[in-house]
Parts: sequence; structure tokens; C-alpha cells
Amino acid sequence: MMAPAEAAATILVVEDEESFVDALTVGLKREGFRVEVARDGLTALDRFDAIGPDLVLLDVLLPRLSGIDVCRAIRTRSQVPIVMVSAKTSEIDTVVGLEVGADDYVAKPYRLRELIARLRAALRRAPRAETSLGEDLIEEGDVRIDPDRHEVFLRGQPVALPLKEFELLSLLAANAGRVLTRETLIDRVWGHDYVGDTKTLDVHVKRLRAKIEDDPSAPRRITTIRGLGYKFESAKK
Repeated sequence: MMAPAEAAATILVVEDEESFVDALTVGLKREGFRVEVARDGLTALDRFDAIGPDLVLLDVLLPRLSGIDVCRAIRTRSQVPIVMVSAKTSEIDTVVGLEVGADDYVAKPYRLRELIARLRAALRRAPRAETSLGEDLIEEGDVRIDPDRHEVFLRGQPVALPLKEFELLSLLAANAGRVLTRETLIDRVWGHDYVGDTKTLDVHVKRLRAKIEDDPSAPRRITTIRGLGYKFESAKK
């Protein structure tokens, strides 16, 4: 039985290889999903705006507009889960996909069962828009976070963060001075059923540092505790 977050979910499949489209359409419909298909990047954006899907399954190599550019464009509109798919499997390709806002990255060729498991995990994580940190303001030094309003300020200036970066920063700052293991961070932000690798966490930390650190190459707020995880350095020392 499908969980509530997955029931009758609409997935926009953006793929130009007919064999993949046919197999995905049959497999996803068999699992109870509604499937919409776009075979190039520009059509994908038109379809996204028209139907408002619950999840986007996005190939990287597309005609007219690349999957990377499609992902960037969607992220200016929505925080809908995006799972990228590509035959390009180098670490740099994975990192680029995650840096532009993808929630997960799957290499071709893939097993349909594994892909569906990742899609379901992404859908289950999607409703976690609010952290369990409560509605109190979080203030650490010159960083102020309002979980209720989804707002972050650095030295009084607003900092725009997408959902996962916001959740990650809120969790770290709410536990300032404490080391949070990589497993804890992934479990709290992405959910215990997350099936990707830890590069997703590292990419999000890198993006956060670029936005809140004076020198991201020598971070003073979010520090790495080698072999364990990350820590938000407490201003109350």
C-alpha cells in the first residue's frame, strides 16, 4: 500500500530516450503513480508550470535545454523533489547535479525497483517542510533564524535559502556547540529512509557556507569534525 505522501502522486518524467520513457511509464503507472512525460528541456518547463507535479524525474542530457538548466529553472519556482538521472557517473557530474538543486542523483543504467524506491523516499521527505525545532527564534552570534517564517538573517540582512539548506542550518544552529554526526543530519533533514549517499549532505553544507561564511574556504560558523560530522560553533563561549 502506498503511503499518503505517495498516493496518486504525479511524476513528471523528463527523458528523450524512448526505451526509457516506455519502461518508466509502465513501471510507474503499475506502482500507482500518475505519469506525465516531456521529451526535451523547454517542454519540461512548460509541462511543469501547467501540471505542478509532485516530483520531477529529470535526465541530464536533453534536447533544447539541458537537465542542469531545467533543474536551475525549476528551483526558482518550487522546492518540488527532483531526482536527476544520467549516464554520466563521475563524482563531478553528481556534485553539479546536487549543487543546482537536485535531491538525488541516479546513474544509468538503473534497476527500476531501486529507482522507484528512491522516488518514494524523495516523496516521503517532501512533506518535511517544517522542522521539529519549534517556533522560537534561533540566534547564534550574527545569525538569526526564524523557523516559523522560514527566514534567515546574517548581520540583519536576509539570506535566501532553499528548504533543505534552511532545515540543515536550523538543525545545526539549534544544536550550536554540539557535534552532529553525518548520520544524524541525514536522518533529521532527509529522513531515515534516505537511500542516496552522503555527498548530498556535503554539497548542502558547501552551499550553506558560501552564503553565511565570511570565507567559505576557512569556515568559522559551520566546522567539519573529521570522521564524525559537522558543528555550528556556538557564540556563547
